[in-house]
Formats: sequence, C-alpha cells, structure tokens
Amino acid sequence: MRRTLLALALVAACSGVRAQTNHPDSARVITSDIERFWLTYDRLGPDATEEDSLRAFFEGYYLPASPGLRDFIEHRMGSVYDLVDQINAHPRYYASIRESTLQAASFGDEIRATYRALDSLYDAAVFPDAYIQIGVMNSGGTYTEDRLLIGAEMYGRTAETPMDELGDWHRAVLKPVEEIPHVVAHELVHYQQHYPDSVRTLLSQSIREGAADVIAEIISGRHLNAHVHAWANPREPELWAEFRERMNGDDFTGWLYGGDREAGRPADLGYWMGYQVVRAYYDRAEDKRQAIQEILNIEDFGAFLDRSGYASRFGG
Repeated sequence: MRRTLLALALVAACSGVRAQTNHPDSARVITSDIERFWLTYDRLGPDATEEDSLRAFFEGYYLPASPGLRDFIEHRMGSVYDLVDQINAHPRYYASIRESTLQAASFGDEIRATYRALDSLYDAAVFPDAYIQIGVMNSGGTYTEDRLLIGAEMYGRTAETPMDELGDWHRAVLKPVEEIPHVVAHELVHYQQHYPDSVRTLLSQSIREGAADVIAEIISGRHLNAHVHAWANPREPELWAEFRERMNGDDFTGWLYGGDREAGRPADLGYWMGYQVVRAYYDRAEDKRQAIQEILNIEDFGAFLDRSGYASRFGG
C-alpha cells in the first residue's frame, strides 16, 4: 500500500495549471482543501487504525487536492504518512484548530485589499492565487512559480490552545488565525522579488526576508514578527555587531531558518535585522514608489546596505 500511495501522490502533485494575473481582483483565495480535511477527519472514529487514517486522508484529502495543496504536498508536506504522523503526534492540537482554520475562508476581502495596495505601489506587480490548506506543522507560508501556499494549521493559536504536545519552536511560532492576511502579504512580496540566484549569504537572505516584512507591513498594516522586534530592539547595537561579523558568510545559525534557538533568544532574528536595513532604506528615500521598485530588484546586497545608511548609525 505504501508504494501505491506514494506513486499516486506523486502523479497528483505534478498536475495543475498556471494561476497568476496582473489584476489584483482577478486573483483567487482558495480554502476548499480545509473543508475536505475536516470532512475526512470526521470520518475517522476513535477506533480508527493507522491504516484507516492513511487510506481516509489519501482518498479524501490527497487525491482530490487542489493545485495549491498538490504544490504544498510536493514542497512542504510530503506523503500522507507524514500528515498522519503529525496528527497522531499532536492530536489535541489538531482537534483544537478546526474553528480557526475554517475562519480562513472569511479573509478573502482583506487579502484582496493587500493585493490592491501593492498594485497601487508597484507597477510591475503580479498576483498569484493564494491557497490556504492544512499541512504538517512545518510551514506557515511559501510560494511556487504559480501560487502562494499557506499552512492554516500554523495559525490556530488561541487562549485555549493545548500546549503540552508542542515543542519550543511551535510554542514560539504558532499564531492566531487573524494573522493569515499578513502572512499572505509577506509571501506576495516574496513573489515579486527579483534577486540574483547565485547570492545566498546571511546578509542577502536577511534582506530578502526583511523586505517582505517591510512591504507586507505597508500593504497589510503589520508584519508577523512583532515578538522578535520587541526582544531585539533594545539589543540593537550588540546584535548589529554580531551580524556584521557574519553577514557575508553562509552560516545562518542563530539568525535564519532554524527551529533550534538559544534559550531566551527568538528564532529568525535575520527577519528583524533585514527589516532594520530595508526600513532604513525606505525611510530615507524621497520617492517611496521608486524605493519599492529598488527594494524588490536588488542586485548588490552590500551596496544596498551601504545606501540604506543603517550601518552608519553604529559607526560603520
């Protein structure tokens, strides 16, 4: 059965159609996979075996997946075995997120407003469909050539969320469902970025993420990393000194894309540092529309840092 399921999942993941537009109101927000997830979930009673769960989620969730869920399966989720493993490892958490995830369908107008806001600032903007689905608790958002992909299960946090099944990373990064329009805005900005593929340093990646946070804040009202800013802002000189020593290397430890973190130090501080640099660049620009154009089309990250004037705050 395992080989059959994996083979069929691969076939499903390879299908789909291109879905982007130059008009913000033509882009779609698709949440139908969330409804299919819960219909499948409800078919499994308390006595369901692992084999029952695998078959149910494969037939009820993987096979009829939307093009967006197929992309999410390929790039983030993995096989139906990975999904069932996560549900079994976090049963109380998954059971708690039904109401929050079903609210995702209500954010279409708010998401489209962020698309319109970007359209008003950036003439070259393109607008992909946004797909919101339930994944395996490893990605709040990403994008492919054609689509924005949001993991709704990462936005199920409430005051009543059971925390006992969660590790430190999940406790730090899980957010309430109201943040979904802002993560869509963040991924929408990533979709517009045109940067050299050959450059992957701590500086370049921090600016990439910081630019997405800055412009997402402009078009949606806020970014997703307020908790990181609250911790980092009082420590800015020390953090800049640490970052400056490592920014031209490719070791992201302690700054980006790491689930593990030092005690008391938030993950993904590179988002904050990149935000500081990009915000400095934007704030000093007289022509804000031109600044958006330049932020989304950086060719030399070192030169961009110099032009931002950020380093000069600390003597270079």
